[in-house]
Amino acid sequence: MKNQYSRVLHDLSSKPRQRLEILLALDPSERGFILLACSRLVRKKLLAELQTNEIVDVVHYLDPDDTTDLLQNLSEKRRNKIIKHLDQATKDKVEFLLRFDPRTAAGVMSLDYIQVQKGIKFKDVFLLIKKHEIRTGKTPAILVIESGFLAGEIPWSVLTGRKAVQEIDKYIKKIPTIRFDRKEDEVVKRFRSHPHNTIAVLDEDNTILGVIYSDDVLRVIEKTASKDLYSFAGVKEEESVNDPVFTKVRHRYKWLILNLFTGFLVAGVVVMFEETITAFVLLAAYMPIVAGMGGNAGVQTLAVTVRGITLKEIELKTAKKTIITEMLAGGINGIIVGTIVAIIATLWNKSALLGLAIGLSMVINLMIAGIFGSVVPLIMKVLNKDPATSATIFITTATDMCGFFIFLGLASLVL
Repeated sequence: MKNQYSRVLHDLSSKPRQRLEILLALDPSERGFILLACSRLVRKKLLAELQTNEIVDVVHYLDPDDTTDLLQNLSEKRRNKIIKHLDQATKDKVEFLLRFDPRTAAGVMSLDYIQVQKGIKFKDVFLLIKKHEIRTGKTPAILVIESGFLAGEIPWSVLTGRKAVQEIDKYIKKIPTIRFDRKEDEVVKRFRSHPHNTIAVLDEDNTILGVIYSDDVLRVIEKTASKDLYSFAGVKEEESVNDPVFTKVRHRYKWLILNLFTGFLVAGVVVMFEETITAFVLLAAYMPIVAGMGGNAGVQTLAVTVRGITLKEIELKTAKKTIITEMLAGGINGIIVGTIVAIIATLWNKSALLGLAIGLSMVINLMIAGIFGSVVPLIMKVLNKDPATSATIFITTATDMCGFFIFLGLASLVL
């Protein structure tokens, strides 16, 4: 079944003219889950092609949470048409969930939970669980209420072997909570700081709105990781590997133009030392090494810094120690690789001064790479920009310009 789904998803992505035909060829009970597994771009295009009654047939097999996720891809007018066809219980839940920003805790939460009063017996809990499972087909979280507010939860692990007449009170466990309007990244952070299967989502008055399960958080992490990966590479999140040529061009040309202009800045530095390069042509052979090592070191630092920003481990006002650490790490790495390339240059070109110039430039350039690799994403975060977006362009430009200036400048002095 998994391989079959993989083939369907691939066909939906790679055969745009046959997408609707492929989807409608599936059993109605499978269409909704396939749509939710598609990329956002493919999902939106398919929903735009489906008739209203066809979408109603799809959501008939989905729970309210998944139905909400699907309907959020439609315009409000079309969304309302579909909601009118839902049964009253599902309609009420979907309308409730659609009230919230999908990028917040409430947008991630599920309604698969039951509330039980503190002091009740396990036989009453078993009855409520059975009713929920018959109604929804899902196993609920068991939240305990005292005086209208959350007191904790009853873990499923304690249900086995309990006598029906036993009270639940001594089995209540604390459960992490989060406000409904907190952003997705705060949800992820809360799960990491309080490892747990569920988190309760609370309203402004601390009443329960829903629960967030660990698999919901995994989807948020996967979505965030995909977004960062696309941004890191300088492509749009909605771009697919199977997009046509001109779609790919439209998504990428702006970054390439920006990179072109930064390339001219680097070229300007090289032109400043035209006479030096003309007099010592062999310098040109070592320039790509200086640029490549600096760029690679900068991107390594960038990757670590972006991860720290994502995990809320670092911000600009507390980044002094991190910047210094990355600079020193770059310097030590520069000494290692600079010594190697200096020895090679000395032996190969019979010039100790050339070896000295390229060795020192390597040390300084990798220190610069450490500084820019940590500072650039932090500045972008302060400016409310994606800390991974286009950072590689600025970092490689800085390391290329500084690397060439230092290497060619030292060469001008010592050769």
